[in-house]
Amino acid sequence: MSTPPEKLRSIALVAHVDHGKTTLVDALLRSTGTFSSHAAVVDRVMDNNDQERERGITILAKAAQVEWKGVKINLVDTPGHADFGGEVERALALVDGILLLVDAAEGPLPQTRYVLSKALAQDLPVILVINKVDRGDARAEEVLHEVEQLFLDLAHSDHHLSFPVYSAVARESRSMKGIGMPAPDADLAPLLDAILEYIPVPNHDIDAPLQALVTNLDASDYLGRLA
Repeated sequence: MSTPPEKLRSIALVAHVDHGKTTLVDALLRSTGTFSSHAAVVDRVMDNNDQERERGITILAKAAQVEWKGVKINLVDTPGHADFGGEVERALALVDGILLLVDAAEGPLPQTRYVLSKALAQDLPVILVINKVDRGDARAEEVLHEVEQLFLDLAHSDHHLSFPVYSAVARESRSMKGIGMPAPDADLAPLLDAILEYIPVPNHDIDAPLQALVTNLDASDYLGRLA
């Protein structure tokens, strides 16, 4: 049985390299019970390519689905390295909004600007996540002002300047709305609720013919060409 559109959300996680994007994907998968309690789960579970594991970075955009409060959420993990910007652009064509992660100490960096500009050009809603607020050199309030300036520089419309802000410690699966330090017993429920609240349901036409967007090509000696 197909899932009705109102029970679907599709969102890409985008960030500069090493700002905690893939770590947050891991945390969301765990927090929503995607893995059974006895399952052995490695870190960076979405980075299943040999080069990705060797280099510790995401190279190919990949998707996973979690369920929260009866809604299926498609999470697309995207590369943070500038060399793989084309993967990010393709991923943005698949989603209806983005989670923009920014390191609470480093602030917005070149890839942050690049991915945000592409998202705003497609008029995608943005949920801002200031990550790693537990760092000793964190400056979350200042980083928020820097991101706000980035929005001012890149916005195509006034509504782009209004976006929800969350703080997170992704490696500990903790989050909160606004700027601050999530409580020791906090979880990722605030972020998951934000996805349901701020990311729109997919555009759809039930009478239109079936369409699919091809984002990756591969080949197998056994199966042949794969898309």
